[in-house]
Amino acid sequence: MPSERDIRRRIKSIRNIEQVTKAMETVSASKMRRAQTAVLASRPYEERLRTVLNDLAPHTDPESHPLLARREVRRAGIVLITSDRGLVGALNTNMVRAALRHAETLPAATYLAVGRKAIGALRRLRQPVGAEFSNLGDRPTTHDTNAVARVAQEEFLAGRVDEVYLAFTRFVNTVRLVPTIRRILPLVPEPGEVEGAKPLPTVQYIFEPDPEAVMEAVLPRLIEIAVYQAVLESLASEHSARLVAMRNASDAASDLIEEYTLAANKARQWRITREMLEIASGAEALSK
Repeated sequence: MPSERDIRRRIKSIRNIEQVTKAMETVSASKMRRAQTAVLASRPYEERLRTVLNDLAPHTDPESHPLLARREVRRAGIVLITSDRGLVGALNTNMVRAALRHAETLPAATYLAVGRKAIGALRRLRQPVGAEFSNLGDRPTTHDTNAVARVAQEEFLAGRVDEVYLAFTRFVNTVRLVPTIRRILPLVPEPGEVEGAKPLPTVQYIFEPDPEAVMEAVLPRLIEIAVYQAVLESLASEHSARLVAMRNASDAASDLIEEYTLAANKARQWRITREMLEIASGAEALSK
């Protein structure tokens, strides 16, 4: 049985860890609120771009732009987005598993890894990786994510991949983080494609200078915004998962401190009882 001194030292060590996890929980809560605000602010912009694409679809030739070209799928590209740091529970593991399961349904797949956890997991699993991106920061901008979108478009336009998928964790709320696989290339305009989007109007639009020119400007921008939105979703999910993980760690530390405190009190009581017995035994021996 550990001595009372050893138990007190363990309690002090656990209390120090609890202070660290509580501080990380507070920081994650602040970052999660900021990331959640960014996600909610950018969703309507992506939805509006997709609405424009849907409006243009009836007035343009599907083969008029290379990003709309459908080909026989021999190899697909998967943009796998994870966090750069750990302490997020099973968030990254679930996302990697979902991407691998989806890759099994494809003839062949190559990856664009975004985030150090994705890079490390794909290297360990010896998966083909076409490009690696990391250190996008806690406040990424389109300037940071456009490089990912540019590489994905180049891979598709060069014919090295016939489809491109985004694999990211969609932020729903603090306790619901959904691994999501979404195709972004080739773009397929479909009514109601975006969750929560309003029904398409039935009015006839006049596009200037012409629908093809508008499509030429909208399509690359839509890919960039889709990647940017996926990074924001993953970032909000990361901070939410770390908040929950640190809260659970703090609760576990508090429970462990209570158990060790009870053990320390028992050890202290046992020590006092033993000393009293020794004193009583000594006094009895002297009286004889």
